[in-house]
Amino acid sequence: MENEIEINGAAYVLKSSIKAPATPALKKKGMEYAIVRTHSAGVIAGYIVSEKGQEVEIAEARRLWFWSGAASLSQLAMEGVKHPDKCKFPVAVAKLRVKQAIEILPCTEVARKSIEGVSVWSA
Repeated sequence: MENEIEINGAAYVLKSSIKAPATPALKKKGMEYAIVRTHSAGVIAGYIVSEKGQEVEIAEARRLWFWSGAASLSQLAMEGVKHPDKCKFPVAVAKLRVKQAIEILPCTEVARKSIEGVSVWSA
């Protein structure tokens, strides 16, 4: 294996070659930052306030209208966007309640910072 050395029969790997695991986003007042895909309201990112069945309340909710540099919502939740200048994320609203959530993807801290760092898009 590349970046590996054996000493006295034990294999050692160069620390800088090890990919760090994704860390979950910081919780804000006990709320998890996540991406919520809905049946007909699109995709929203924000802090999950509550969840009951398919109804989800989201604080600091930001609709993800168009993103660039992530192939899927899964990649977006793990890595964020690669081209923030090409994304269309309107202004966040204080609270939003969606009635038909299909999936909730918890975000890493890297993804949260990336999403929140995209400039507000407006018409």
